[in-house]
Amino acid sequence: MLLLAAAFLVAFVLLLYMVSPLISPKPLALPGAHVVVTGGSSGIGKCIAIECYKQGAFITLVARNEDKLLQAKKEIEKHSINDKQVVLCISVDVSQDYSQVENVIKQAQEKLGPVDMLVNCAGMSLSGKFEDLEVSTFEVKPYNVYVTVAYPPDTDTPGFAEENKTKPLETRLISETTSVCKPEQVAKQIVKDAIQGNFNSSIGSDGYMLSSLTCGMAPVTSITEGLQQVVTMGLFRTIALFYLGSFDSIVRRCMMQRARSEIADKTA
Repeated sequence: MLLLAAAFLVAFVLLLYMVSPLISPKPLALPGAHVVVTGGSSGIGKCIAIECYKQGAFITLVARNEDKLLQAKKEIEKHSINDKQVVLCISVDVSQDYSQVENVIKQAQEKLGPVDMLVNCAGMSLSGKFEDLEVSTFEVKPYNVYVTVAYPPDTDTPGFAEENKTKPLETRLISETTSVCKPEQVAKQIVKDAIQGNFNSSIGSDGYMLSSLTCGMAPVTSITEGLQQVVTMGLFRTIALFYLGSFDSIVRRCMMQRARSEIADKTA
């Protein structure tokens, strides 16, 4: 009976493996594709634009600072692989009037054709204690459109440098348990996952583990991916418990250190 059950399981896994390519999205061919990158004048956004340009894409950069846009354009154009490629710069604040954003996207499509990939990198992380943040901080397949959600780790960008200025001690110490990634490395992985139609894009073993643990009701690109999540969930949860224990220890130490400092200040 046990042998029969094992044989059935193996047959089921093989069937899923064979069916998986049939339901996976068709990879996007970047040569000649029109890629729009918001926040493309620096950081991960600029590196994603460079990576796509290296593979033959046409690029529309959208950002607020016109000088930074022109500087980024010159840097991206150094990676051209043919004479037909174009880098279009549009200076606009995507957090303001939506009609203005809609107009500039229409302009980009008139010049470079329909948008094949939209990369949203505009914005930055606001670090701080939850109770200190303002309410305004939290504002928030039928058409063959696929979404890729990227979970970039700490990355050496201007935004990360700004984030560190207000990062609480606990958060900073937890962040230091892993190394800071290069934006080029992060951009390469995001582009790879996006053109393959993957819903999740993560960097490194920690990123893969976290994306699997938090997948919940998220869609899967293939049956194989779903099967991997089911099989590894228990192991990853066990590893995560050790991570959580370490993080809790850091928070407790910081709390005790803060309490001692407050006592010392009162007695001084």
